[in-house]
Amino acid sequence: MGALLYRLDRFEGPLDLLLTLINKNKVSIEDIPISLICSQYLEYISGAEAMNMEVASEFLVMASELMLIKSRILLPRPEPPEEDPRRELADALKRYREAKAAALRLAERYAIFSGRMVKDTDEISVDRSYVTDHNPELLRLAIRRICAYLEAVEEASEAFTPMLGRRVVSVEAKIEGILRKIKQFGRASLLELIGGEKTHQDIITAFIAILELIRIRRLLIDEDISEDKDSSGSVHGPDTLLLLNTDESTIINEEMLAHEAY
Repeated sequence: MGALLYRLDRFEGPLDLLLTLINKNKVSIEDIPISLICSQYLEYISGAEAMNMEVASEFLVMASELMLIKSRILLPRPEPPEEDPRRELADALKRYREAKAAALRLAERYAIFSGRMVKDTDEISVDRSYVTDHNPELLRLAIRRICAYLEAVEEASEAFTPMLGRRVVSVEAKIEGILRKIKQFGRASLLELIGGEKTHQDIITAFIAILELIRIRRLLIDEDISEDKDSSGSVHGPDTLLLLNTDESTIINEEMLAHEAY
């Protein structure tokens, strides 16, 4: 072999030196020429000038194992033949080669990402909770007025409307109609918004649409009434006024509501 090109302190251990020799001689780990590799390995050790004692002991242990494998190969094989003496060394070299390749890949990734700081993204959800300072008594009175109105319509109705063939009225369509009325006049009473409805289906759908607009704060209740003023339960009396809320956030809620509908 030519002049020594390596020092032992350049290797991470005896397996690193063995793998270097195998690659240099272009031989397979599965079929290691023990005589050649053992001779070159011992030459590296004997040619090293300054060795760390802790590292040197590891290299010497491997040297003794190589010599043991070499002697077992030279001796006659017993019958039946036992496992190849080089098998354990070959397995150790393959595991070391895989670990070394993985370490190189990790080192490359560390060089790329070591200077970065990662922060989890904050998910900002839309707050759809209904927060208001409305008096719930106003809604209770409004519902009572609607119920009384429904009873009056039912008593006055003489024609029977069959179930089959009845048109379907969507809440979204009622919302659009209510908003058109409110935007035209700026405000409207509850009875003005639902008084023109002809059927129970239209009245209920319109009331649900009004409640939905109140929930997203597109409509605001503006009424100063008390139960004493309407103790009879009649639909007549002071109207429940609904105002259009022009705040931009409510317009966004309206657009989101329309998007969900479609």
